Amino acid sequence: MSPTLILFVAAGAILLFILFLYNSLVTARNRIKEAWSGIDVQLKRRSSLIPNLIETVKGYAKHEKSVFENVTKARSAMLSAKNPKTAAAADNMLTGALKTLFAVAEAYPNLRASENFKELQEELSDTETKIAASRQFYNANVLDYNNKIKVFPNIIFARLFNFGEEEFFQAEEESKKDVKVNF
Repeated sequence: MSPTLILFVAAGAILLFILFLYNSLVTARNRIKEAWSGIDVQLKRRSSLIPNLIETVKGYAKHEKSVFENVTKARSAMLSAKNPKTAAAADNMLTGALKTLFAVAEAYPNLRASENFKELQEELSDTETKIAASRQFYNANVLDYNNKIKVFPNIIFARLFNFGEEEFFQAEEESKKDVKVNF
């Protein structure tokens, strides 16, 4: 084999490797975007359920104004979140506010017995399960992508093509604590 042919074959192999690597990084980044949209859809679904839940509880717990205000503020923050970090913070705030709302609802037996409240609670519970699954899917894709851009020789080309690390969707320490409600 001539040296020129060997050089062309080697250059072609390197070019194919770079092309394959670039395409796999683009695919991994797009999986993260798709996974994020899944979280976004579920968070918006939950946000849509909240006004109905608040109206149902309001009729029974008229004096719990601060609880309703906190849930409304948290819902607004959730709807205006633009990236995983702000969405995670807003989600944590909303989760805490909803825990408080459900704790308040426990004090009203007629409310707990209401079919409307039960249905909303079940829908919210189902949505929470879907959000958790969406978070896991998103974080798995972020892990896969971040690993791809950190290993050698991928790190060289990832930097060259401006593939940066993505953030995980994670709960803050404060939101992991139980909500304490005093009556």
